Amino acid sequence: MPAYHSIFLQDQDVRVIGNIALLPLRTRTRGPAYTLPPLPASTPTDIPISPDNESYDPLDEVLDLYRANTFFRNFEIKGPADRLLIYGILWVGECLGRIRGGMGAREAEKALMNAALDQFAIPGDASFPLNQAFEAPRDRQDAETLRGYLSQVRQELAIRLLARVYAGGNVPSKWWLSFTKRKFMGKSL
Repeated sequence: MPAYHSIFLQDQDVRVIGNIALLPLRTRTRGPAYTLPPLPASTPTDIPISPDNESYDPLDEVLDLYRANTFFRNFEIKGPADRLLIYGILWVGECLGRIRGGMGAREAEKALMNAALDQFAIPGDASFPLNQAFEAPRDRQDAETLRGYLSQVRQELAIRLLARVYAGGNVPSKWWLSFTKRKFMGKSL
């Protein structure tokens, strides 16, 4: 059975830096991403939204496909949107590794937001784990734009992941934490 690929592969008019698609995001964090319309206030944040919704974005897709895709050691990249999916899945794995079983929601939020804001490697840096599958940005300006976009992705994914992991209250979900030891493609950020 093949891994699940991004539904955003067919999007043609998307900016690409290196070979990562800079897709629109439903976010409140500042950054270079185009912003999608927010969900209605009555929509719970811990329940997945339908891909048919106009506010469905690649971060929803990362969270929806994370648990299924972590079982795969190989992943055929079909386009720039798949590279964003890979990065997002690796980041979610990193976040889950930082959440401990007895950690409260506030403590986990602090740990994940600090990790999201830390200095991190982008494609082309020597310490980036998937340089063989990702191209480096053309110039310094593209590198800064990509760093800003990935920072925005990291922050927003951390917020949404926390909403799902702590959906039941102040105790993390054992169903999410059971994936802390799994590594997608045998890699980590």
